[in-house]
Amino acid sequence: MISWGFLGAGWIAKSALAPAVHAASNATLRAVASRDHERAQGLSPHIVYERYEDLLADPTIDAVYINLANDQHCKWSVAAMAAGKHVLCEKPIALDFAQTQEMADAAKKYDRVLVEAVWSQWHPRFIRAVELIQAGDIGKLTGINSSFCFTGNFTDNYRLDPAMGGGSLLDVGVYQAHAWAALHPTAMNLQISSVVENISTSGVDLTSKISGRLGGTVKIDAIASFEMPEQQRLVISGDLSSIEFLGNEAFTSWHKESNLRIGDQVERFAPVDPYRLMVERFGEHISGEDGWIMPMSQSLAVMQVIDQIKAFNR
Repeated sequence: MISWGFLGAGWIAKSALAPAVHAASNATLRAVASRDHERAQGLSPHIVYERYEDLLADPTIDAVYINLANDQHCKWSVAAMAAGKHVLCEKPIALDFAQTQEMADAAKKYDRVLVEAVWSQWHPRFIRAVELIQAGDIGKLTGINSSFCFTGNFTDNYRLDPAMGGGSLLDVGVYQAHAWAALHPTAMNLQISSVVENISTSGVDLTSKISGRLGGTVKIDAIASFEMPEQQRLVISGDLSSIEFLGNEAFTSWHKESNLRIGDQVERFAPVDPYRLMVERFGEHISGEDGWIMPMSQSLAVMQVIDQIKAFNR
């Protein structure tokens, strides 16, 4: 049984990760550290700490979930690993490639497991799409068309603060970049043809539209936005066929039936909780079992591409 500690008690921790840990077959929520005692207690841990340092000093905790603002991910992930804890860090794993590399180096130094919590990658539908492409069922990969957009009504939110890692690219764009990396892992060198942005008065990208090619051959078109109508789209094209994530939850299917169109056929997937699957596989992995985790090499490749996109118009 993996004993978990949470740094932070935000919305995702409350609505998704705490329920996932409580439901998981191999996990227990030992502690939550937060300045808001009532909110932390609402996650139903065994104990609440006011200071992050006190949670990291708890010898009974095996793994720490980082649920803090983006600019805090690197600092506290490294601190947790230095304290002997394995780390599941909320996405984006860091603000840039340099921070991600620092975290990867710390994982090696302290011999700890570090995983970015891109929970959609544990969904059976996404896993099936990866398997189909790897098996060559749609032929040679030629294009990935994606979007993740919603209209955000943010007030005093880190998503609007560039110093805290705000902006649509680091928020909903990361899901799409991780899809590129999982679907075409051998060619995560992006040749950008255009990046069209709408920058807020605070200095973050409210919308980013990216076009380019992966590995010189796979055409990429992606939209990340906080101001466009809600839309999630993922279409993968090959020279023989295509795969489409049907519905409007290409990246966030959760507790609902989902569908995948493969050529002219549709495969259906029963409702699942990918957060729970992520927690269970993580726990299996750190216990020495055969639980799949998203490799740090993917997070490093994604952040390298994110840096490239951010720098394109600068």
